[in-house]
Amino acid sequence: MSSISPVSAGAPQAPTRDDKLMQAAKDLEANFLAELLKSAGLGKTPELFGGGSGEDQFGSFLRMAQAEQMVYAGGIGLAESLFEALKERADGAV
Repeated sequence: MSSISPVSAGAPQAPTRDDKLMQAAKDLEANFLAELLKSAGLGKTPELFGGGSGEDQFGSFLRMAQAEQMVYAGGIGLAESLFEALKERADGAV
């Protein structure tokens, strides 16, 4: 029977510059996808039996949550391209 090694009690590591750049790239991709979903009509109140003004007001939250899940699932590859461009620009600024 194998034993489980204890978890180290060290402090969590601070995010690196690359981690921050990747998160910014993922955020940009999620916002882009949310706008695409908006243009596609996702979250739009149906003509009949709609949820009223509340549904209209909170549709943007639904689109953003779905866009974030799309990015989490792999997205469309935009985050990786943005990350490389941001990293190249940041390396050039040093």
